Amino acid sequence: MPKIVDPEARRRAVADAVFRVARRDGLENASLRNVAQEAGLAVGSVRHYFADHSDLMLFAMRELARRVEGRVRDHAERLLATPPAEDRAALVEELLAEFLPLDRARHDEAVLWLAFCTAARVRPELRPSADRIHTGMRELIERVLHEGRSTGGFPDHLDTPTEALRLLALLDGLTLTSVLHPDRLPADDMRRVLRLHLRSLRGEKD
Repeated sequence: MPKIVDPEARRRAVADAVFRVARRDGLENASLRNVAQEAGLAVGSVRHYFADHSDLMLFAMRELARRVEGRVRDHAERLLATPPAEDRAALVEELLAEFLPLDRARHDEAVLWLAFCTAARVRPELRPSADRIHTGMRELIERVLHEGRSTGGFPDHLDTPTEALRLLALLDGLTLTSVLHPDRLPADDMRRVLRLHLRSLRGEKD
């Protein structure tokens, strides 16, 4: 009997090959031929699942975002399910920490995400996805701050739109520094900076 192949599983396996090539050799070297070789497939097999190279890159970018968003969604659901009377500070920190390269897996994701965002600057087909994901991240942070303000976790006068932008810039800056200089910014330091920033938003003193 012919082997039955799950098309979506195969597409995700090819995306994994894109990620491996991009981490090792740079996104610019993730050609159809190199990705096919990495995946153990013929180029024609890859073309069976993707119309062209742009289609492959766009799918890989969206697949990377899907994996991160899935973890963040789990944290958000736990946060929203926690009664307002309980201390949510640790849950807020853990949710936002998902955007930081605190371990090997998240560091690899950050490397890839920065590569895709850099490529999106000159590749119009990638730009809408990059913009959508960045906007979604900002809206999620703003919602977390708004919910925290409404439940007493943050002060009533907190300017949530502005503070969401400031917090997003902090997360982006920590991520970029960690990717470019991993030995200079260990995970404990990133966590400490995030924790201190959240404490300052709550009006707590050191």
